[in-house]
Amino acid sequence: MLKRYLPILTWLPHYNRRLGSADVLAGLIVTVMVIPQSLAYAVLAGLPAVVGLYASLLPAVVYVLLGTSRTLAVGPVAIIALMTGAVLADIATPGTAEYLQAALILSFLSGIMLLLMGMLRMGFIANFLSHPVIGGFLSAAGVLIVASQAGHLLGVELNSRELLPRLSELAQGLPSLHLMTLAIGSGTFVFLLFMRRHGRPLLQRIGCSKSLADLLTRAGPVFAVIVTTLATWHFDLASGGVAVIGSVPQGLPPLGLPGFDFSLWQALLIPALLISIVGFVESVSMGQMLAARRRERISPNQELIGLGGANLAAAITSGMPVSGGLTRTVINYDAGAHTPMPGLVAAIGIGTATLFFTPLLAYLPIATLAATITVSSLTLIDIGMIRQTWRYSRSDFSAMAITILLTLVDSIEAGIVSGVVLSIGLFLYRTSRPHSALVGRIPDSEHFRNIERHATETASHLALLRIDESLYFANARYLEDTVYDLVASRPELEHVVLICSAVNLIDASALESLDAINARLRDSGVTLHLAEVKGPVMDRLKHSDFLDDMTGRVFLSTYAAWRELAQATADLSPDRI
Repeated sequence: MLKRYLPILTWLPHYNRRLGSADVLAGLIVTVMVIPQSLAYAVLAGLPAVVGLYASLLPAVVYVLLGTSRTLAVGPVAIIALMTGAVLADIATPGTAEYLQAALILSFLSGIMLLLMGMLRMGFIANFLSHPVIGGFLSAAGVLIVASQAGHLLGVELNSRELLPRLSELAQGLPSLHLMTLAIGSGTFVFLLFMRRHGRPLLQRIGCSKSLADLLTRAGPVFAVIVTTLATWHFDLASGGVAVIGSVPQGLPPLGLPGFDFSLWQALLIPALLISIVGFVESVSMGQMLAARRRERISPNQELIGLGGANLAAAITSGMPVSGGLTRTVINYDAGAHTPMPGLVAAIGIGTATLFFTPLLAYLPIATLAATITVSSLTLIDIGMIRQTWRYSRSDFSAMAITILLTLVDSIEAGIVSGVVLSIGLFLYRTSRPHSALVGRIPDSEHFRNIERHATETASHLALLRIDESLYFANARYLEDTVYDLVASRPELEHVVLICSAVNLIDASALESLDAINARLRDSGVTLHLAEVKGPVMDRLKHSDFLDDMTGRVFLSTYAAWRELAQATADLSPDRI
């Protein structure tokens, strides 16, 4: 029982030196790689850069104790940082104590919500965010992140947080851009983009092993931070107008609970819920993908608890909302992590850096962090998925398009909520008009297919109607109309067989419709039968009076119904349409 809530107990007793050496190496690699990212995502959220380091300490340790994924790395991530900044900008002014306090409250509320959802076993909630909606949101978020960093890359001061006003400000400010900031930002951007696209094959061509080439390629942001920081310090570029991180507090974060302001907590409830769900979906998706590669399993419900505990830890350590990060998780996986232990090693490494090395970050240019964020965020913009969704399903594309549009021009909350609502609405609409088909027998076989698609045998007095959807309140009336239209168009009809091979559910409304169909067909002299009813559906039907009142039978297969109801007459005719 204890292992269920403390997954660390499932792998720690079997831990050995071999695993330990591999995990320590992976943890050290993650430490070096994610420090620039942690700083950058804190800046993206409008928080002091050191907050990103704080959010990479105790939250990672808590997840090691409570999480089920052996490779997921928890900390600040781009999407959550963007959502945090968008929410807090409407609450307080960036850089103020009120702004930081609101961030802590947001983390605390998110942690509580995730814990409650985990205890209530609500891991299924991720299923309500369809892939088109998630893909559209991530693509729009990528655009917003890139736009938010344009000012830092060019040395242009931008005050607006909305996309269109920000672009207008950027266009007006281009004549006054800071050339040295532009050089640092664009140079870092080009370098990182080059390393991402061409670094690995280039390094392999000059003699590096594949593993070393991968490591050096992923270390591109580290090299950029070191070079630009040294250049800024050596040439005193800060005095020339290059924006830098400045003084970074040295030492571990203070412990404490966020203050209680009822109106502020109330205002942050819905944003915290959205951040929780998006963070959970991103984390679980990444965790499940990597777990599948190793034939492992993760528990979505326990992941809710793990992420909830991590966010509570962030709230009491002056951090920010956290989640499982794509980049840091991939780094962790590629570095050879076998257990969650690298998360603990990385937390110790980042804690050591926070204690002793933060003064070295004072000359780190903001433009370097902006370039790091921009290159990382470009991976979120999935043009291929947008194009494929357009080709495959226009209705799903409409949900994606609405999500993208409202996220860009209105708010992140509006984009996500509208996408979810539209997806559910489209699902209800599609299933409210279920596909059905009259089927006939393929000659000399036991197979039955749509008479409009195949050459089949049919009987004039028999209708085999296949229903290709579960039956529930939204389509119950549609089923009635379909059957009544069928009977009205064929006066010679004596038997109607509803083939239920695709029916996984019959709810109370659909049951009432079946009762009505049975009664009306009986009055018309037509017998109603069922075929291929699934076990769980039959179990539910046995709890009603429908089977007793039904005029016909329940056949095990469509072929059994055909043999008994059609073979009794010689009136067989081939259909070919």
